[in-house]
Amino acid sequence: MLEAEHDSEQPGEMAGAVWDSELRGWRIPAERYTALIEQLADQHVRISDELCNRNTSVTWALPALRWYQAEAVARWQIAGARGVLALPTGSGKTVVAMAAIAQLGVATLCLVPTRVLLDQWARALSAATPHPIGRLGDGDHVVAPITVATYASAASWMPRIGDRFGLVIVDEAHHVGAWCAAEIFEMLVAPARLGLSATPPGDSTALARHVGPIVYALSIDDLRGSALADYELEVIPIVLERDERRRYRELRGRFAASYSAFQRKMPDAAWNEYVRASSQTVEGRAALAAWREYRGLLAYPEGKRSVLRELLARHADRRTLVFTADNATAYAIARELLVMPITHEIRRGERAKAIDGFRSGERPVLVSSQVLEEGFDVPDAEIAIVVGGSSSERRHVQRIGRVLRPRDGKRARVYELAVADTTEVAYSQRRGAGLGGRPGLATGVAS
Repeated sequence: MLEAEHDSEQPGEMAGAVWDSELRGWRIPAERYTALIEQLADQHVRISDELCNRNTSVTWALPALRWYQAEAVARWQIAGARGVLALPTGSGKTVVAMAAIAQLGVATLCLVPTRVLLDQWARALSAATPHPIGRLGDGDHVVAPITVATYASAASWMPRIGDRFGLVIVDEAHHVGAWCAAEIFEMLVAPARLGLSATPPGDSTALARHVGPIVYALSIDDLRGSALADYELEVIPIVLERDERRRYRELRGRFAASYSAFQRKMPDAAWNEYVRASSQTVEGRAALAAWREYRGLLAYPEGKRSVLRELLARHADRRTLVFTADNATAYAIARELLVMPITHEIRRGERAKAIDGFRSGERPVLVSSQVLEEGFDVPDAEIAIVVGGSSSERRHVQRIGRVLRPRDGKRARVYELAVADTTEVAYSQRRGAGLGGRPGLATGVAS
Protein backbone atom coordinates (compact mmCIF):
# COMPACT_ATOMS: atom_id res chain seq x y z
CA MET A 1 0.00 0.00 0.00
CA LEU A 2 1.17 3.52 -0.78
CA GLU A 3 -0.01 6.68 0.98
CA ALA A 4 0.95 10.18 -0.10
CA GLU A 5 0.31 13.60 1.36
CA HIS A 6 0.51 16.87 -0.50
CA ASP A 7 -1.90 19.80 -0.31
CA SER A 8 -1.78 20.63 -4.02
CA GLU A 9 -1.71 17.06 -5.30
CA GLN A 10 -4.56 16.09 -7.64
CA PRO A 11 -4.66 12.25 -7.76
CA GLY A 12 -7.32 12.24 -10.46
CA GLU A 13 -4.85 13.82 -12.86
CA MET A 14 -2.39 10.93 -12.50
CA ALA A 15 -2.35 8.46 -15.40
CA GLY A 16 -4.48 5.42 -14.61
CA ALA A 17 -5.90 6.75 -11.34
CA VAL A 18 -9.59 6.05 -10.62
CA TRP A 19 -11.71 6.78 -7.55
CA ASP A 20 -12.92 3.72 -5.60
CA SER A 21 -16.13 4.72 -3.84
CA GLU A 22 -16.18 1.54 -1.72
CA LEU A 23 -12.65 2.05 -0.35
CA ARG A 24 -13.06 5.84 -0.50
CA GLY A 25 -9.62 6.19 -2.02
CA TRP A 26 -7.76 6.44 -5.30
CA ARG A 27 -6.65 3.29 -7.10
CA ILE A 28 -3.95 2.89 -9.75
CA PRO A 29 -2.75 -0.23 -11.63
CA ALA A 30 0.13 -1.96 -9.86
CA GLU A 31 2.27 -1.78 -13.00
CA ARG A 32 2.22 2.05 -12.66
CA TYR A 33 3.82 1.80 -9.22
CA THR A 34 7.37 2.80 -10.21
CA ALA A 35 6.16 5.68 -12.38
CA LEU A 36 3.96 6.89 -9.54
CA ILE A 37 6.83 6.79 -7.04
CA GLU A 38 8.99 8.83 -9.42
CA GLN A 39 6.20 11.31 -10.08
CA LEU A 40 5.52 11.85 -6.38
CA ALA A 41 9.24 12.20 -5.63
CA ASP A 42 9.58 14.86 -8.33
CA GLN A 43 6.73 16.77 -6.66
CA HIS A 44 8.33 16.40 -3.20
CA VAL A 45 5.37 14.42 -1.88
CA ARG A 46 5.82 12.61 1.43
CA ILE A 47 5.35 8.86 0.86
CA SER A 48 4.47 5.94 3.13
CA ASP A 49 5.42 2.83 1.15
CA GLU A 50 4.44 -0.52 2.70
CA LEU A 51 5.63 -2.73 -0.15
CA CYS A 52 8.10 -5.44 0.88
CA ASN A 53 11.73 -5.44 -0.20
CA ARG A 54 11.98 -7.38 -3.45
CA ASN A 55 15.78 -7.83 -3.50
CA THR A 56 16.99 -11.42 -3.22
CA SER A 57 20.28 -13.11 -2.38
CA VAL A 58 19.83 -16.08 -4.70
CA THR A 59 23.16 -17.36 -6.06
CA TRP A 60 23.62 -18.72 -9.57
CA ALA A 61 25.95 -21.07 -11.43
CA LEU A 62 25.43 -20.24 -15.08
CA PRO A 63 27.21 -21.36 -18.26
CA ALA A 64 29.23 -18.80 -20.19
CA LEU A 65 26.95 -16.83 -22.47
CA ARG A 66 27.34 -17.06 -26.23
CA TRP A 67 28.09 -13.81 -28.02
CA TYR A 68 24.49 -13.12 -29.01
CA GLN A 69 23.12 -14.07 -25.57
CA ALA A 70 25.44 -11.59 -23.86
CA GLU A 71 24.57 -8.97 -26.46
CA ALA A 72 20.85 -9.56 -25.94
CA VAL A 73 21.07 -9.10 -22.15
CA ALA A 74 23.17 -5.95 -22.60
CA ARG A 75 20.66 -4.44 -25.06
CA TRP A 76 17.83 -5.19 -22.65
CA GLN A 77 19.63 -3.51 -19.75
CA ILE A 78 20.45 -0.46 -21.89
CA ALA A 79 16.73 -0.23 -22.64
CA GLY A 80 16.03 0.17 -18.92
CA ALA A 81 15.47 -3.54 -18.18
CA ARG A 82 12.26 -3.52 -20.20
CA GLY A 83 11.70 -5.09 -23.59
CA VAL A 84 11.46 -8.18 -25.74
CA LEU A 85 14.27 -10.39 -27.02
CA ALA A 86 13.33 -12.11 -30.29
CA LEU A 87 15.62 -15.13 -30.56
CA PRO A 88 15.10 -18.34 -32.55
CA THR A 89 13.90 -21.53 -30.95
CA GLY A 90 16.92 -23.49 -29.71
CA SER A 91 19.12 -20.43 -29.17
CA GLY A 92 19.02 -20.67 -25.35
CA LYS A 93 16.44 -18.10 -24.29
CA THR A 94 16.15 -19.68 -20.83
CA VAL A 95 19.89 -19.12 -20.25
CA VAL A 96 19.45 -15.50 -21.32
CA ALA A 97 16.60 -15.14 -18.82
CA MET A 98 18.66 -16.62 -15.98
CA ALA A 99 21.51 -14.23 -16.79
CA ALA A 100 19.07 -11.32 -16.54
CA ILE A 101 17.77 -12.61 -13.17
CA ALA A 102 21.30 -13.03 -11.83
CA GLN A 103 22.38 -9.55 -12.92
CA LEU A 104 19.37 -7.73 -11.43
CA GLY A 105 19.34 -9.71 -8.17
CA VAL A 106 15.63 -9.21 -7.50
CA ALA A 107 12.72 -11.56 -6.85
CA THR A 108 11.48 -12.83 -10.20
CA LEU A 109 8.28 -14.26 -11.61
CA CYS A 110 8.58 -16.34 -14.80
CA LEU A 111 5.35 -16.70 -16.78
CA VAL A 112 4.95 -19.65 -19.16
CA PRO A 113 1.99 -20.82 -21.27
CA THR A 114 1.91 -24.56 -20.56
CA ARG A 115 2.47 -27.16 -17.86
CA VAL A 116 5.27 -28.68 -19.94
CA LEU A 117 7.11 -25.35 -19.88
CA LEU A 118 6.35 -24.87 -16.17
CA ASP A 119 8.18 -28.10 -15.41
CA GLN A 120 10.99 -27.40 -17.88
CA TRP A 121 11.66 -23.88 -16.54
CA ALA A 122 11.56 -25.06 -12.93
CA ARG A 123 14.04 -27.84 -13.71
CA ALA A 124 16.39 -25.47 -15.57
CA LEU A 125 16.31 -22.92 -12.75
CA SER A 126 16.84 -25.60 -10.09
CA ALA A 127 19.89 -26.85 -11.97
CA ALA A 128 21.44 -23.37 -11.84
CA THR A 129 20.81 -22.47 -8.19
CA PRO A 130 20.61 -24.34 -4.86
CA HIS A 131 17.68 -22.20 -3.75
CA PRO A 132 14.10 -23.57 -3.97
CA ILE A 133 12.06 -22.59 -7.00
CA GLY A 134 8.40 -21.71 -6.57
CA ARG A 135 5.77 -23.27 -8.85
CA LEU A 136 2.22 -22.13 -9.54
CA GLY A 137 0.27 -24.45 -11.81
CA ASP A 138 -0.17 -28.14 -12.63
CA GLY A 139 -1.22 -28.82 -9.02
CA ASP A 140 1.59 -26.82 -7.36
CA HIS A 141 1.00 -23.75 -5.17
CA VAL A 142 4.43 -22.69 -3.90
CA VAL A 143 5.68 -19.09 -4.00
CA ALA A 144 9.42 -18.37 -3.64
CA PRO A 145 11.77 -15.47 -4.54
CA ILE A 146 12.14 -17.17 -7.93
CA THR A 147 8.77 -18.53 -9.05
CA VAL A 148 7.50 -20.05 -12.28
CA ALA A 149 3.77 -19.82 -13.05
CA THR A 150 1.53 -20.75 -15.93
CA TYR A 151 -0.45 -17.91 -17.44
CA ALA A 152 -3.68 -19.38 -16.05
CA SER A 153 -2.38 -19.69 -12.50
CA ALA A 154 -0.81 -16.24 -12.59
CA ALA A 155 -4.16 -14.67 -13.42
CA SER A 156 -5.66 -15.99 -10.17
CA TRP A 157 -2.58 -15.48 -7.96
CA MET A 158 -1.52 -11.95 -8.92
CA PRO A 159 -4.04 -10.10 -6.70
CA ARG A 160 -2.28 -11.75 -3.73
CA ILE A 161 1.39 -11.75 -4.76
CA GLY A 162 1.74 -9.09 -7.46
CA ASP A 163 3.79 -6.89 -5.11
CA ARG A 164 6.49 -9.49 -4.36
CA PHE A 165 8.56 -9.33 -7.54
CA GLY A 166 10.97 -6.85 -9.05
CA LEU A 167 11.28 -8.64 -12.40
CA VAL A 168 8.73 -10.48 -14.51
CA ILE A 169 9.83 -12.68 -17.40
CA VAL A 170 7.24 -13.81 -19.91
CA ASP A 171 8.13 -16.76 -22.11
CA GLU A 172 6.43 -17.06 -25.51
CA ALA A 173 5.70 -13.35 -25.17
CA HIS A 174 3.76 -13.21 -28.44
CA HIS A 175 0.79 -14.43 -26.36
CA VAL A 176 0.61 -11.21 -24.30
CA GLY A 177 -2.78 -9.61 -24.72
CA ALA A 178 -4.40 -12.87 -25.83
CA TRP A 179 -3.64 -16.18 -24.12
CA CYS A 180 -1.53 -14.27 -21.59
CA ALA A 181 -4.04 -11.73 -20.30
CA ALA A 182 -2.94 -8.09 -20.05
CA GLU A 183 -4.56 -7.94 -16.59
CA ILE A 184 -1.73 -10.09 -15.21
CA PHE A 185 0.79 -7.33 -15.90
CA GLU A 186 -1.48 -4.60 -14.54
CA MET A 187 -1.39 -6.41 -11.19
CA LEU A 188 2.42 -6.65 -11.08
CA VAL A 189 4.51 -3.84 -9.58
CA ALA A 190 7.70 -5.27 -11.12
CA PRO A 191 9.44 -2.40 -12.94
CA ALA A 192 11.81 -4.76 -14.83
CA ARG A 193 10.15 -6.80 -17.58
CA LEU A 194 11.63 -9.22 -20.07
CA GLY A 195 9.75 -10.85 -22.93
CA LEU A 196 11.11 -13.87 -24.82
CA SER A 197 9.80 -15.00 -28.20
CA ALA A 198 11.01 -16.68 -31.36
CA THR A 199 8.14 -15.08 -33.28
CA PRO A 200 6.97 -11.66 -32.03
CA PRO A 201 3.42 -10.76 -33.14
CA GLY A 202 2.70 -8.42 -36.03
CA ASP A 203 0.49 -6.30 -33.76
CA SER A 204 2.66 -5.83 -30.69
CA THR A 205 0.64 -3.05 -29.03
CA ALA A 206 -0.23 -5.00 -25.88
CA LEU A 207 3.25 -6.51 -25.65
CA ALA A 208 4.97 -3.12 -25.97
CA ARG A 209 2.68 -1.54 -23.39
CA HIS A 210 3.04 -4.19 -20.69
CA VAL A 211 6.53 -5.59 -21.34
CA GLY A 212 8.32 -3.24 -23.73
CA PRO A 213 9.44 -2.98 -27.36
CA ILE A 214 11.63 -5.46 -29.21
CA VAL A 215 15.17 -4.50 -28.18
CA TYR A 216 17.11 -7.33 -29.85
CA ALA A 217 16.22 -9.72 -32.66
CA LEU A 218 17.89 -12.54 -34.61
CA SER A 219 16.41 -15.05 -37.08
CA ILE A 220 17.06 -18.75 -37.69
CA ASP A 221 19.25 -17.87 -40.67
CA ASP A 222 21.37 -15.55 -38.49
CA LEU A 223 22.40 -18.49 -36.29
CA ARG A 224 21.95 -21.47 -38.62
CA GLY A 225 25.03 -23.68 -38.78
CA SER A 226 26.67 -22.00 -35.78
CA ALA A 227 24.54 -21.50 -32.69
CA LEU A 228 21.80 -23.59 -34.30
CA ALA A 229 22.08 -26.86 -36.18
CA ASP A 230 21.96 -26.72 -39.95
CA TYR A 231 18.95 -28.38 -41.55
CA GLU A 232 17.33 -29.54 -44.77
CA LEU A 233 13.65 -28.91 -45.51
CA GLU A 234 11.72 -31.13 -47.90
CA VAL A 235 8.07 -30.63 -48.83
CA ILE A 236 6.46 -33.89 -49.95
CA PRO A 237 3.31 -33.67 -52.11
CA ILE A 238 0.62 -36.16 -51.18
CA VAL A 239 -1.87 -37.41 -53.77
CA LEU A 240 -5.39 -38.18 -52.57
CA GLU A 241 -6.92 -41.49 -53.52
CA ARG A 242 -9.84 -41.38 -55.96
CA ASP A 243 -12.58 -41.59 -53.30
CA GLU A 244 -10.76 -39.09 -51.07
CA ARG A 245 -10.39 -36.66 -53.98
CA ARG A 246 -14.10 -36.94 -54.84
CA ARG A 247 -15.09 -36.38 -51.22
CA TYR A 248 -12.72 -33.42 -50.84
CA ARG A 249 -14.12 -31.66 -53.94
CA GLU A 250 -17.69 -32.23 -52.82
CA LEU A 251 -17.12 -30.89 -49.29
CA ARG A 252 -14.88 -28.05 -50.41
CA GLY A 253 -17.44 -26.97 -53.00
CA ARG A 254 -20.27 -27.00 -50.47
CA PHE A 255 -18.30 -24.81 -48.08
CA ALA A 256 -16.91 -22.49 -50.78
CA ALA A 257 -20.37 -21.67 -52.13
CA SER A 258 -21.52 -20.56 -48.69
CA TYR A 259 -18.37 -18.63 -47.85
CA SER A 260 -18.23 -16.84 -51.22
CA ALA A 261 -21.84 -15.70 -50.84
CA PHE A 262 -21.05 -14.35 -47.38
CA GLN A 263 -17.95 -12.51 -48.62
CA ARG A 264 -19.95 -10.84 -51.41
CA LYS A 265 -22.31 -9.42 -48.80
CA MET A 266 -19.59 -8.59 -46.23
CA PRO A 267 -16.21 -8.36 -48.02
CA ASP A 268 -14.37 -7.02 -44.96
CA ALA A 269 -15.79 -9.46 -42.43
CA ALA A 270 -13.47 -11.65 -40.37
CA TRP A 271 -13.64 -15.43 -40.25
CA ASN A 272 -15.26 -15.48 -36.80
CA GLU A 273 -18.05 -13.27 -38.14
CA TYR A 274 -18.73 -15.85 -40.85
CA VAL A 275 -18.81 -18.62 -38.25
CA ARG A 276 -21.18 -16.63 -36.05
CA ALA A 277 -23.53 -15.81 -38.94
CA SER A 278 -23.45 -19.35 -40.37
CA SER A 279 -24.27 -20.87 -36.99
CA GLN A 280 -27.68 -19.18 -37.15
CA THR A 281 -28.99 -21.08 -40.20
CA VAL A 282 -29.40 -24.70 -41.27
CA GLU A 283 -27.51 -24.04 -44.53
CA GLY A 284 -24.73 -22.25 -42.70
CA ARG A 285 -24.28 -25.03 -40.17
CA ALA A 286 -24.11 -27.54 -43.02
CA ALA A 287 -21.36 -25.45 -44.68
CA LEU A 288 -19.37 -25.32 -41.44
CA ALA A 289 -19.77 -29.08 -41.06
CA ALA A 290 -18.43 -29.53 -44.61
CA TRP A 291 -15.46 -27.30 -43.77
CA ARG A 292 -14.62 -29.33 -40.68
CA GLU A 293 -15.00 -32.61 -42.57
CA TYR A 294 -12.73 -31.71 -45.47
CA ARG A 295 -10.14 -30.31 -43.08
CA GLY A 296 -10.28 -33.61 -41.22
CA LEU A 297 -9.86 -35.49 -44.49
CA LEU A 298 -6.72 -33.49 -45.38
CA ALA A 299 -5.32 -33.94 -41.88
CA TYR A 300 -4.52 -37.63 -42.33
CA PRO A 301 -5.47 -39.25 -45.66
CA GLU A 302 -4.09 -42.61 -46.74
CA GLY A 303 -1.18 -40.99 -48.60
CA LYS A 304 0.06 -39.32 -45.41
CA ARG A 305 -0.26 -42.59 -43.53
CA SER A 306 1.93 -44.34 -46.08
CA VAL A 307 4.60 -41.61 -46.26
CA LEU A 308 4.75 -41.24 -42.48
CA ARG A 309 5.41 -44.97 -42.07
CA GLU A 310 8.13 -44.82 -44.73
CA LEU A 311 9.85 -41.81 -43.15
CA LEU A 312 9.80 -43.33 -39.67
CA ALA A 313 11.27 -46.56 -41.03
CA ARG A 314 13.95 -44.63 -42.93
CA HIS A 315 14.98 -42.72 -39.79
CA ALA A 316 14.33 -45.48 -37.25
CA ASP A 317 17.69 -44.80 -35.56
CA ARG A 318 17.05 -41.07 -35.04
CA ARG A 319 14.81 -39.22 -32.59
CA THR A 320 11.78 -37.89 -34.43
CA LEU A 321 9.01 -35.42 -33.62
CA VAL A 322 5.74 -35.71 -35.55
CA PHE A 323 3.47 -32.65 -35.66
CA THR A 324 -0.22 -32.77 -36.57
CA ALA A 325 -2.98 -30.23 -37.13
CA ASP A 326 -5.17 -31.54 -34.30
CA ASN A 327 -5.29 -33.90 -31.35
CA ALA A 328 -7.51 -36.40 -33.16
CA THR A 329 -4.80 -37.00 -35.77
CA ALA A 330 -2.10 -37.20 -33.08
CA TYR A 331 -4.06 -39.91 -31.27
CA ALA A 332 -4.76 -41.76 -34.53
CA ILE A 333 -1.04 -41.87 -35.33
CA ALA A 334 -0.23 -42.94 -31.78
CA ARG A 335 -2.66 -45.87 -32.02
CA GLU A 336 -1.63 -46.98 -35.49
CA LEU A 337 2.14 -46.71 -35.08
CA LEU A 338 2.38 -47.35 -31.32
CA VAL A 339 4.15 -44.07 -30.59
CA MET A 340 3.63 -41.76 -27.63
CA PRO A 341 1.22 -38.78 -28.01
CA ILE A 342 1.93 -35.55 -26.10
CA THR A 343 -1.15 -33.33 -25.70
CA HIS A 344 -2.52 -30.97 -23.07
CA GLU A 345 -4.70 -33.87 -21.88
CA ILE A 346 -1.71 -35.99 -20.86
CA ARG A 347 -0.99 -35.72 -17.13
CA ARG A 348 2.33 -34.53 -15.76
CA GLY A 349 3.71 -37.90 -14.65
CA GLU A 350 2.92 -39.63 -17.93
CA ARG A 351 4.17 -36.65 -19.93
CA ALA A 352 7.46 -36.48 -18.00
CA LYS A 353 7.99 -40.22 -18.42
CA ALA A 354 7.42 -39.96 -22.18
CA ILE A 355 9.81 -37.02 -22.58
CA ASP A 356 12.46 -38.75 -20.45
CA GLY A 357 12.04 -41.83 -22.65
CA PHE A 358 12.54 -39.67 -25.73
CA ARG A 359 15.71 -38.16 -24.30
CA SER A 360 17.11 -41.59 -23.45
CA GLY A 361 16.13 -43.08 -26.81
CA GLU A 362 13.71 -45.60 -25.30
CA ARG A 363 10.82 -43.77 -27.05
CA PRO A 364 12.46 -42.34 -30.19
CA VAL A 365 9.22 -40.91 -31.64
CA LEU A 366 6.73 -38.44 -30.13
CA VAL A 367 3.61 -37.08 -31.83
CA SER A 368 1.79 -33.87 -30.88
CA SER A 369 -0.51 -31.24 -32.34
CA GLN A 370 0.59 -28.20 -30.29
CA VAL A 371 2.22 -29.02 -26.95
CA LEU A 372 5.71 -29.64 -28.34
CA GLU A 373 5.75 -26.42 -30.37
CA GLU A 374 6.82 -24.15 -27.52
CA GLY A 375 9.79 -24.69 -25.24
CA PHE A 376 10.49 -28.38 -25.77
CA ASP A 377 14.21 -28.76 -25.07
CA VAL A 378 15.76 -31.93 -26.52
CA PRO A 379 19.05 -31.35 -28.40
CA ASP A 380 19.01 -34.94 -29.68
CA ALA A 381 15.80 -34.44 -31.71
CA GLU A 382 16.94 -34.57 -35.34
CA ILE A 383 13.88 -35.25 -37.49
CA ALA A 384 10.64 -33.26 -37.67
CA ILE A 385 7.71 -34.51 -39.73
CA VAL A 386 4.90 -31.99 -40.19
CA VAL A 387 1.88 -34.11 -41.05
CA GLY A 388 -0.46 -31.12 -40.93
CA GLY A 389 -0.78 -27.57 -39.72
CA SER A 390 -2.23 -24.12 -40.30
CA SER A 391 -0.80 -21.24 -42.33
CA SER A 392 0.82 -19.77 -39.20
CA GLU A 393 4.46 -18.78 -39.75
CA ARG A 394 4.97 -18.57 -36.00
CA ARG A 395 3.89 -22.14 -35.31
CA HIS A 396 5.94 -23.45 -38.22
CA VAL A 397 9.12 -21.68 -37.09
CA GLN A 398 8.63 -23.06 -33.59
CA ARG A 399 8.07 -26.58 -34.87
CA ILE A 400 11.23 -26.52 -36.96
CA GLY A 401 13.09 -24.99 -34.03
CA ARG A 402 12.45 -28.15 -32.01
CA VAL A 403 15.09 -30.00 -34.05
CA LEU A 404 17.58 -27.12 -34.40
CA ARG A 405 19.09 -27.24 -30.93
CA PRO A 406 22.82 -27.63 -31.57
CA ARG A 407 24.96 -30.72 -31.14
CA ASP A 408 28.34 -31.52 -32.64
CA GLY A 409 27.98 -32.76 -36.22
CA LYS A 410 24.20 -32.49 -36.19
CA ARG A 411 22.26 -31.83 -39.41
CA ALA A 412 18.52 -31.88 -38.93
CA ARG A 413 15.87 -32.84 -41.47
CA VAL A 414 12.36 -31.42 -41.70
CA TYR A 415 9.63 -33.00 -43.80
CA GLU A 416 6.31 -31.35 -44.63
CA LEU A 417 3.47 -33.45 -45.99
CA ALA A 418 1.10 -31.32 -48.11
CA VAL A 419 -1.82 -32.67 -50.11
CA ALA A 420 -1.31 -31.57 -53.72
CA ASP A 421 -3.94 -29.37 -55.43
CA THR A 422 -5.64 -28.47 -52.16
CA THR A 423 -5.58 -25.59 -49.67
CA GLU A 424 -2.71 -27.33 -47.85
CA VAL A 425 -0.22 -26.23 -50.54
CA ALA A 426 -1.04 -22.55 -49.93
CA TYR A 427 -0.79 -23.10 -46.18
CA SER A 428 2.63 -24.68 -46.60
CA GLN A 429 3.88 -21.78 -48.70
CA ARG A 430 2.58 -19.15 -46.26
CA ARG A 431 4.01 -20.70 -43.14
CA GLY A 432 7.40 -21.17 -44.81
CA ALA A 433 7.78 -17.42 -45.37
CA GLY A 434 9.21 -17.00 -41.87
CA LEU A 435 12.24 -19.15 -42.70
CA GLY A 436 13.72 -16.88 -45.34
CA GLY A 437 13.46 -18.75 -48.61
CA ARG A 438 11.25 -21.57 -49.73
CA PRO A 439 12.13 -24.88 -51.44
CA GLY A 440 9.99 -26.23 -54.21
CA LEU A 441 7.83 -29.31 -53.76
CA ALA A 442 9.94 -32.42 -53.69
CA THR A 443 9.03 -35.46 -55.78
CA GLY A 444 10.19 -38.94 -54.90
CA VAL A 445 8.54 -39.99 -51.69
CA ALA A 446 4.90 -39.15 -52.36
CA SER A 447 2.19 -41.77 -52.32
